[in-house]
Parts: sequence; C-alpha cells; structure tokens
Amino acid sequence: MKRLLPRTLFGQIVLALFAGLLVMQILGLWLMLDDRSKLNYKLLAEYSAQRMGGIVVVLDQAEPAERPALARALSVLPTTLSLDLPWQAGNAETSAAAKTFMRQVRRELGAAREIQVLSLEQIDRDVFEAHFQRASPHDRHEQAEHGGENASRRPIFSRVVIAQAKLGDGSVVTFHHALPALATDLPHRILALLVLLGLSVLALSAWAVRRLTRPLAGLADAAAGLARNLNQPPLPESGPQEVRRAAEAFNAMQRDLKRLIDTRAQALSAVSHDLRLPITRMRLRLEALGDSALRDKMAQDLGEMDTMIGDTLDFLRASTNVEASALLNLDALLDSVCEDMEALGARIHRSGQARRAIAARPHALRRCIANLLENARCYGGDAVSLAVEDSGSAVRIIIEDQGPGIPAAEREKVFEPYYRLESSRARHTGGTGLGLTIAKAIVEAHHGTITLGTAAGGGLRVELALPQAATNTA
Repeated sequence: MKRLLPRTLFGQIVLALFAGLLVMQILGLWLMLDDRSKLNYKLLAEYSAQRMGGIVVVLDQAEPAERPALARALSVLPTTLSLDLPWQAGNAETSAAAKTFMRQVRRELGAAREIQVLSLEQIDRDVFEAHFQRASPHDRHEQAEHGGENASRRPIFSRVVIAQAKLGDGSVVTFHHALPALATDLPHRILALLVLLGLSVLALSAWAVRRLTRPLAGLADAAAGLARNLNQPPLPESGPQEVRRAAEAFNAMQRDLKRLIDTRAQALSAVSHDLRLPITRMRLRLEALGDSALRDKMAQDLGEMDTMIGDTLDFLRASTNVEASALLNLDALLDSVCEDMEALGARIHRSGQARRAIAARPHALRRCIANLLENARCYGGDAVSLAVEDSGSAVRIIIEDQGPGIPAAEREKVFEPYYRLESSRARHTGGTGLGLTIAKAIVEAHHGTITLGTAAGGGLRVELALPQAATNTA
C-alpha cells in the first residue's frame, strides 16, 4: 500500500486534499439527493391529496346515478377511481408515510371524513384489477415496461397509493393513485457542475501546495550543494513564516561556515609560512656542516617533515574548495601531468580521449591525478597505464599499475586520513597516508566518485568518474 502513495510532500498533500474533497462531495451529494427526494415526495403527496380531496367533493355533491360516469371521466392518469370495492376494514396502512398522507387529505376534506390508506402487502392485486377496469392505465404502462401481463403479478410499486374514502351517503370511493417515481439518477448538469467544481478546487489546491512546497525543495537542493560550493547564492527568504525562518537559519549557517572556512584558509597560509621557514633555515645550516652521516640523516628527516607538511596542507586545501572552477581541456591537462611524471622516470601508456572540455578546478584536479600517478609509480613500478573513456554522460579516468594492489577489505580504509598499509606502503616508502584522501576530496568536490579495484595484471586499478552534469557545474 505504501508503494502506491506519493513519495513527495507535494504529492501527499495533494492526495490528502483530493481525498477530503472527494469525501465532502460524496456526502454533499448524498444529502442533496436525500433532501430532494423528501421534498419531491412531500410535493407529490400534497398534490395527490388535493386532487383526491377535490374528487371526493365532486362525487359527494353528485347524484348516485351520475357517480359512475363521473368516476370514469375523472379516471385520468395518474389517478383511477372505483365505486365498487367495499370498505377494506382491518387493512389500513399504519406507516408514517400513510399517516402523513391521510393528514394532508383530511386538511382538504375535514377531520370528520372517514379515510384510510390500504396496506399494499395484505391486499391481492387481483382484487383491484377487478374493480379498476381489469388494469389501470398505470398498470398497463408497468406491464409494457416490465415484460407483459406476468409482470402485473409482482407487488405494486411503493410509489402507488391505494386509498379509500366514504362519501356522505356511506358509499365508498377507492383511489388508485400512481405517484411519479422519484428521480434517483444524478442529473447530468449537477454531475458536470460537481466535476467542474472538484477539478477547479483541486487545481487551485495543487497550485497553492506547489507554491508552499517549492521553497522546501530549494532548501533541500541548497543543503545538498552546500558541501560542494559554499559560495552558492543564498536562499530567498520568502514564503510562509516557517519556511522563511528555515531559509534564514540556513543562510546564517552558510555564512558561518564560509567565515570558518575562510579563517582556516588564512590559518593554513600562516602555518605554511611559519612551519617551512624554520625548515629552510635548518637546511641552510646543514649546508654549512661538512659531509657526515648525521648530516644526511638530518636532511632526510627535514625532507620527510617538509613532505608531511605539504601533504597536510594539500589535504586541508582540498577540503576548502577555495579554487574557482574554469573550463578545462582535460586531454591537455593529462598530457602535461604525464610529461612531468615521465621526466621523473615513469613510463606511462596513455590511451583514450575526452571529447569535450569540462568545468573543473585546474590546480586541484592536476594535484589529484599527479598524486595517483605518483602512487602507481612508487608502489607498482615505473610502468603505468592511464586511459580516458568519455561515455557522453561521464568522463572516466582509469589508472592501473603492476604492483601488489590493495586487498578488498582495505580499499575503503585507505581513503581515511593518515591510514597506511603496513606492507608495501609503509612510511619508509615515502607515504604519509594522505595521497588517496586528498584525491578523494578533490574528486568529490567535482561531484565525482573514485573507486579502487584490481587491474588485469593484478595491480591496483583506480577509476575516477566525473559526471557530465557535475562537471558542468563544478
């Protein structure tokens, strides 16, 4: 059942409004039809009572010999008269509708007139057919509508009134009055009006709900993009009070985060200068010393310290996203990086081309690819493979080496800061545990992904995927 419900706030609110509107329309329609039915019955009963009262007055004033001719003349659909049926004592109808009808007739004839409405369930229809010219016009119409003479054996419709009244001389006149059937079908005009009203209310509700929920969708998009771009435009602070307050709080949070990142970037710049200046002075002092084993070890330690400081600063810069994006020729960037690596002794097999320029942060992306190629050369030998695949929806950069690779259980952990494998990637090989961390931070800043796998020769396979939509907005 939950799978059939809308998943968005807009869809759920519109569905709730539609369900409430549907229930309201059904209840309103039922009440309207019920009131119309009662009103029609009351009007028809009053008309029938007035006509029967008038007929009784006319027959009462006529001579007994003239009454049969008058009865035939007055037997016009929907009322048929009979002067032959005796008074049906004990068969009077006692329902509320019968009593109401008798009160209406007595208002026309006076309370002293003896009147009764007969119980239709207790009087055989054949009795009436013998006294109403075998079949009244109403009966003949029913027979034609419901399948011939056999249909006349069925119970008389509840809309037919059988009543008797005594004239002044004690004669009995029996009325077979057919009340027109109440309209139970829904008029097309009312149905069209209800549909039009429902669609209008639904359309107006959908517009109002969309207007109220659109700021929430904007808030969700802004929250999703905040990690990738702290400089994105602030949210418009409009709409209902709750939405406006949420937008104000989000904009304040964005300003605070940007201020924090800017402060950290300034601190990084200061730390870079303050840490590397003493290292530079120590190197100059070492130059004044003669050649010795102690001097070489100290120079090596200073080199490791400088590398660690550089990697740490690169990691912190990668997470700040301070570099602006620009339209970049990816093939030219890769060729430049490969030339630098080949100058250091690497043998890089380059294949594939990117068919279009991408929007990227040039220095950050260059640092990322250079780190991956350096890792491949250090841990897998000088032979490295770099392939580019452009599928139209994403650009994939694949780097493979011939080293021992990384076990599957360790592939997620190596992206954590300062995490190193203790076998081939220990500290003495020059790794600080930040190379893959920096690469992942840069790739994710470009809305991309980085995954590790096993190369065809058993080495490490690193795959970068930069989605087309993401590269256009990085």
